Amino acid sequence: MNPNPLLYTYRRCPYAMRARMALLQAGVAFDAFEIVLRDKPAPMLAISPKGTVPVLQLPNGQVLEQSLDIVRWAFLATGDAEGWWARAQTDDNQALIAACDGPFKHHLDRTKYPERFGESAEHTAFHREQAVAVLLNPLQARLQHNGQLGGHNPCAADIAIFPFVRQFAAVDAAWFGGLPLPALQAWLAGWMGNALFERAMVKLRAGETGLFLGVR
Repeated sequence: MNPNPLLYTYRRCPYAMRARMALLQAGVAFDAFEIVLRDKPAPMLAISPKGTVPVLQLPNGQVLEQSLDIVRWAFLATGDAEGWWARAQTDDNQALIAACDGPFKHHLDRTKYPERFGESAEHTAFHREQAVAVLLNPLQARLQHNGQLGGHNPCAADIAIFPFVRQFAAVDAAWFGGLPLPALQAWLAGWMGNALFERAMVKLRAGETGLFLGVR
């Protein structure tokens, strides 16, 4: 059995990004296998027939198939000494994560990939505005006080939500930059330049495994 956890991942997937960032921040050394979307590896499908990333196989054979489960395991398995998981457990943070993974993701997909859903330009604009309403405005309201969702320090909620806001902002960077959301925009820029994110985005060749070493 592999001595390190094995993460099946895809570099640009926001769910996989949150998993990689959590594992790194928690100090977990792990092997990452960069999948090819059109040729998913048989070992991954054997342990997780759903066929989506991330999937984490632990050295004891346990398999975690959901990104938030991986985030939770990463911090709790290492003791959460710095409180990254604990600070994310407030009602406000849990509501923001639920909004991110629920209605915001729904509107994000239809903003970024309108052709997949047969959306007209009018409907695309609707989904873009709804994405702002369901998540970005509440984030602005939270971040304008302390700058991070964990207060003065970041937490697992920041890691969980950031990759999806990044993806939304990239659809039309000029439009996003013109929104009256200065605290959110500063938060996004800070995470974009964060060393943790840079380490999580190290490129692997498709179909190959690379070792990621935790921050601590």
